[in-house]
Amino acid sequence: MAQKPKKKDHSNTIAQNKKARHDYFIEQVHEAGLALEGWEIKSIRDGKVNIKESYILLKNHEAFLFGAQIQPLITASSHTVHDPLRLRKLLLHRREIDRLIGQVEKDGYTLVPLDMHWGKSGKVKIDIGLAKGKKLYDKRATEKDREWNRDKQRIMKLTR
Repeated sequence: MAQKPKKKDHSNTIAQNKKARHDYFIEQVHEAGLALEGWEIKSIRDGKVNIKESYILLKNHEAFLFGAQIQPLITASSHTVHDPLRLRKLLLHRREIDRLIGQVEKDGYTLVPLDMHWGKSGKVKIDIGLAKGKKLYDKRATEKDREWNRDKQRIMKLTR
């Protein structure tokens, strides 16, 4: 008997970027680790993170998360400077970074963070989407399809 493919469990989700799926066609999804400081982990556990206006920056064969906001806790130590918008390094293999750089430069794609979650070992992971921008008419068509599917479900529910 064949096994069913396992679905991704999103009960461990920290933050989502729903706007990215609205503004872009997501072609591929890659998972990357994040290099964080101790106060950032504590803030993430407390839920003080926002990735809606962030994006991925590729330079010198490294990937960085730019614009993600992690607010420091009030009880954080006062002897260090806490920058909520600092550049955070993404932990990817060299081959993955090279492949992403090639697609971003050659094919006109962009990299956007989709969601931040806890990995299997308790580390913070981020899903990166290789995306192509939507035009206004594409956004309208997507919204129209979504509304039609909602109406279809309503009609099917009433006819039962």
